[in-house]
Amino acid sequence: MRKKTVQMIISNSLMIGLWASAFPGIRAGLEDYTPEHLALFRLLVGSLALLLFAVFTQMRLPDMKDIPAIFFLGFLGFALYHSLLNIGEKTVSAGVASLLVTTAPIFSAMLSCLFFREHFGFTKWIGSIISLFGVSLIAFGTGDYTYSLKGIVVILLAAFSESIYFVFQPRYIKKYGFIPFVTFAIWGGTVPMLVFLPGLGGEMINASMNATLSIVYLGLLPTVVPYFALAYVTSLVGASEATLSLYVTPALALIISWVWIGEIPVFFSLLGGVVTIGGVCFTYLKGNKMNQILIPHFSSKRGNKL
Repeated sequence: MRKKTVQMIISNSLMIGLWASAFPGIRAGLEDYTPEHLALFRLLVGSLALLLFAVFTQMRLPDMKDIPAIFFLGFLGFALYHSLLNIGEKTVSAGVASLLVTTAPIFSAMLSCLFFREHFGFTKWIGSIISLFGVSLIAFGTGDYTYSLKGIVVILLAAFSESIYFVFQPRYIKKYGFIPFVTFAIWGGTVPMLVFLPGLGGEMINASMNATLSIVYLGLLPTVVPYFALAYVTSLVGASEATLSLYVTPALALIISWVWIGEIPVFFSLLGGVVTIGGVCFTYLKGNKMNQILIPHFSSKRGNKL
């Protein structure tokens, strides 16, 4: 039992730490690479690493009938998501970008309600409103109301694209397993990005070593390792509980961005981040838990009046 607890702590630490470090890593890569070439380079590194893993483990390939759907999900969750995120980070700081991406669970809940009739309760609506208010505080805190606002909208679109990937992936995870599905999806996301291959070699020649190594790091670690860690945690506690720890990522990303690339967060960005994360967490508060919080509170007030 203790061994599993230690492994859970290590896995969660890998997820939070590596995904938090991805945001300043993107900013470092954007110093010498265009957003499209950065996304392609990152996915190529991740795809090659996963290809070696697939050969080594003799991974089962997907059925032909499932390839179009899996590749389309890969396009949304990796190609489009990373491209939009990179474009957004041209005018939005790494820490703020990580905070905006935490709206993906809210989009996922809304899409699940729309397509699969999953109940979207009172707490989820309130949490959504709180998070949207937090996003507005983040936008206000950036200081640049033209380009920064555009960057914020683009990153929110990236979060929405990723949420579609999240909502429609379960049937394929159940059929193939989490790790094989992610591998196929990353390959599917890499293929359409090959249209940006011309010019990548020239950027690699002219880019600084720091920018290139940052992208290699992004492709090899944040694109691959956290997904394996998440798969392990999910096998123990389930997907919903496994992903809850990821809401710590934005706070850690602000710190890493401060240390790595010198981005000092302003007060309103920090405040908006706290509000946004609070709203996302609120969406997962169950109705009976709300009753435990609210009923004693109002009962005590009524008792005081009597």
